[in-house]
Amino acid sequence: MPAKHSRLFPWYVGIAIIAAFELFVGFAFFGPSCRAQVIPQTLVLVVLPVIYLALMFLALRSQP
Repeated sequence: MPAKHSRLFPWYVGIAIIAAFELFVGFAFFGPSCRAQVIPQTLVLVVLPVIYLALMFLALRSQP
């Protein structure tokens, strides 16, 4: 019999992945050798995680 996971397990894994990604990319963007513009930084550090979290939420809500 397979072990039962919490319904929120994918949510926790997704948030952990987003947090690790944000730390790594944020550190790279704000380092002294990076010359990234404000718009790409905003897209990568704010918009993409918000879209990903919204899609995760919709997937969670659609589960029976």
